[in-house]
Amino acid sequence: MAIDARASRVYVDMVGDLFHGGHVELLRAAREHGDTVVVGVLGDETAEAYKRRPIMTLEERVTVIAACRFVDEVVVDAPLRVTAEFLAAHDIDLVVHGDDLAPDVAADVYGEAVAADLLRLVPRTSTLSTTAVIRRVLDRGQPPHSTPGDIADN
Repeated sequence: MAIDARASRVYVDMVGDLFHGGHVELLRAAREHGDTVVVGVLGDETAEAYKRRPIMTLEERVTVIAACRFVDEVVVDAPLRVTAEFLAAHDIDLVVHGDDLAPDVAADVYGEAVAADLLRLVPRTSTLSTTAVIRRVLDRGQPPHSTPGDIADN
């Protein structure tokens, strides 16, 4: 999409658990497609229905995502399936997702946006994922000579 033909309002949905650089890269890429980035943050039950329950609460995830400089608006407890009614209600011109999305999943989740040619896939440039962060934490385990009660609650 050429710069002069940028959509004004771009929608991205995410769980955003353990918000990290990979999330920021997706939001930066979304910004390149429009002037206003609207992020739908999926609720705990919605996320758990297709992956795992988030570690962070919905409120915690919304707070962190809203603080990202590439985010202009947040839709709390966004739906998993993006409908034409949802896009109209939020005045969305374009939907952006990472290119790790399988075509059948795109059709299921973004069907009406796909049919209207409103879905743009952006390269997933980061090898960092929430699952990788969780693995890293689990692999590191407890510090030597400590017990779970010894770890500061910072």
